[in-house]
Amino acid sequence: MNAIDWSNLSFGYMKTDYNVRSYYKDGKWSTPAETASESIDIHMAATCLHYGQEAFEGLKAFRGKDGKIRIFRMRDNALRMQSSCRGIMMSELPVEVFEETVLKAVKLNERFIPPYGSGASLYIRPLLLGMSAQVGVKPANEYLFLVFVTPVGPYFKEGFKPTPVAILRGFDRAAPLGTGTIKVGGNYAASLVAGNKAHETGYSAVLYLDAKEKKYLDECGPANFFGIKNNTYITPLSSSILPSITNKSLMQLAEDAGMKVERRQVAEEELATFEEAGQVGTAAVISPILRVDDIDENKSYVISKDGSAGIVSTRLYNKLRAIQLGDEPDVHGWVTVLE
Repeated sequence: MNAIDWSNLSFGYMKTDYNVRSYYKDGKWSTPAETASESIDIHMAATCLHYGQEAFEGLKAFRGKDGKIRIFRMRDNALRMQSSCRGIMMSELPVEVFEETVLKAVKLNERFIPPYGSGASLYIRPLLLGMSAQVGVKPANEYLFLVFVTPVGPYFKEGFKPTPVAILRGFDRAAPLGTGTIKVGGNYAASLVAGNKAHETGYSAVLYLDAKEKKYLDECGPANFFGIKNNTYITPLSSSILPSITNKSLMQLAEDAGMKVERRQVAEEELATFEEAGQVGTAAVISPILRVDDIDENKSYVISKDGSAGIVSTRLYNKLRAIQLGDEPDVHGWVTVLE
């Protein structure tokens, strides 16, 4: 392997040594086994290709100052994948199979885990696919679960720096009571047109409004939204938002720091009252928001008056990163330390 420039990694795919796979057939999952192949042998009539029976997760592994490898909130990802399985009628993946496969993939590719202090991490991508060949709209009876890993740098090239986001009223990410609360590829496909439109006009993401009334804040592209005011951490409550594990972690850290936490409907007009705001997810942790422009209504809500990340966002970001890296105690039992 050529020497990797750890400090200048993009958020993209890099070939590693192995991925790990488990197959569901005849009512049971196979023992996870490694392969060096980057390809999947898949039937042209597989349900994942025609009817979207596909789910995925994203989590990270970090190398600490002590040299140990830490995986952040692996069990939460396993449970969320089970929720996705129930949402689109896939055979529910046991937590034990999820965790065994992830651990094996990380250990086999240990040389790709970026060093402490590089700002990079090992991104872990679990993927579940319906494999049965059929043309009727019904659930598959055979599945493939695989985990691959790749070293990554920051999701947003700007790093931890406020960026503008746009409200585009002509687009919805997911319908109420639809698949918005589960992590399936269709939700992301549905966001590509709006996301591309936003990027072309200088915005880092789209802040979606609720699909029903177009009054309340929903998700921020591939991430959850939060706002800070009056020592309170506020994040939208909606039947179409994916429950972000990073957001859940930040809510807990905000509580630990003596802040109030509110998960509720947030009207668009409330953007004018926030002292800080950000988009949160596994890839970026926190990406602070500079301002929100409602393009169709010709309104602009400036969040960061001086163009820098807010005090609370910075504190929460640093705290979460410190736990992930092992620099601060893991009092909530979030981290799996590899032996």
